[in-house]
Amino acid sequence: MNSDFDLAAALEQRKAQSLYRNRITLESPQEPLIKVDGQDCLAFCSNDYLGLANHPSVKQAFVSAVDKYGVGSGASHLVVGHSTAHHELEERLAEFTGRDRALLFSSGYMANLGVVSALMGKSDAVLEDKLNHASLIDAGLLSGARFRRFLHSDSHSLERNLLKTEAKRKLVIADGVFSMDGDMAPLPELVRVAKQFNAWVMVDDAHGFGVLGRQGRGTVDHFNLDADSVPILMGTLGKSFGTAGAFVAGSHELIESLIQFARTYIYTTSIPPAVAAATVESLKVSIAEEWRRDKLNKLIARFRKGASELGLPLMDSATPIQPLLIGESERAIKISEQLKEKGILISAIRPPTVPKGSARLRITLSASHEEHQVDRLLSALEESYQ
Repeated sequence: MNSDFDLAAALEQRKAQSLYRNRITLESPQEPLIKVDGQDCLAFCSNDYLGLANHPSVKQAFVSAVDKYGVGSGASHLVVGHSTAHHELEERLAEFTGRDRALLFSSGYMANLGVVSALMGKSDAVLEDKLNHASLIDAGLLSGARFRRFLHSDSHSLERNLLKTEAKRKLVIADGVFSMDGDMAPLPELVRVAKQFNAWVMVDDAHGFGVLGRQGRGTVDHFNLDADSVPILMGTLGKSFGTAGAFVAGSHELIESLIQFARTYIYTTSIPPAVAAATVESLKVSIAEEWRRDKLNKLIARFRKGASELGLPLMDSATPIQPLLIGESERAIKISEQLKEKGILISAIRPPTVPKGSARLRITLSASHEEHQVDRLLSALEESYQ
C-alpha cells in the first residue's frame, strides 16, 4: 500500500490516546437485561427511551407487514419504493407534529444532510449550536453555505454571529435535546433572535420525540412553539419509537422542495415497509401509554437524587440522557470496564464525540427499567467512581 496511507500508525496513535473504539456484539433484544459477547448485562446505554424496541404489538406489526410487503422496499421512494405503509406513517407523523406534511428518510444523518443541502447554497448562511450532532455539522459544511457555530445554548452568541453575516437566506439549527449532554436547547430564545434577522429555524429533535411535550410530541411542543416559529422539524424513529429511520416535518412547500432537491432522499432505497408499519404501531403505543413517560421521569428523578447524595458529578439534564462527567478518556474507559465486570453496561464517550477533557459515561434510562435496577446502578457507581 502507498506509504502516504499509513493507516496502522493512525490506529496505533488512537489506541495510545485512549480513543480507540471497539464494537460489542448484542445477542439479545433491546431490553434492560441483555447479553453482549456472551455476558449477561444490565444496560444503561440504549436510546430505547420508552421501551418499544421489543414491544409485542410493535413486533407483530412488523411481522404482519413482512407477510404483506416482503422484506425489502426494492427501490427509492420516487421509483417504486413508496408503499402504503410509508405513506400512512408520513401522514401520522404530520398529524403528530402539527405540520402539513412529513417526509421519511433512511436515517437521521441522511435527513439532516438532505435538508440543509437542498435548501442552502454558497450565498446563504448556516448558523449552528457548537454542540450540535455531527450530522448537523457535516450538513452545514457540505452545503457550501457560509457556516458559523455559536456558543452552546447562547442566544447572545447567535445574535452576534447573525450580525456578522450579510446573507439574505439564513438558517439557524439546533438539537432539541443534545445527545451527549442531555440538556435542552433554549428554543424560545433562539427563535426570538432568529425572527429578528428573518432567519428560519431547524430543530433536530432526535432525542426529544417520544419523551418531551404533550404525548411525547417533543422539545418544540414542550416550549409551546408552533410551525411558524420552527418551520423545519426533524426526528428519528430509532430512539423513543424503537424502530429505524427518520423524518422531516413542515409545510407542503418544504416537503415538496425536499422531494425535488434533497439528494439523500432521491437517490437512496426507502426503509423497508415493515419498519414503517411497525413505527405506525409504536407511535400509537407511545401516544396511548402516557405511563411510560411518567415512569421514565420518576426513574430520572430517582437516579439524579441518588447520584447527588453520592456526590457524583452529573451534568445538568432533565432528560433520559444522564452524563456522568469523568474528564480523561483513560479514566472513563477504566470505570466503564469496572462497571462491566459488575454486569452493568455503560459506554465511555470520548473525544472527538465530546470536547477534549470532558470524557464521560453516557448513562441513559428507559421506561423499561425498574427502580431496583436504578438502585443497583447507583451502588455500582459508588464503588467504581473513586
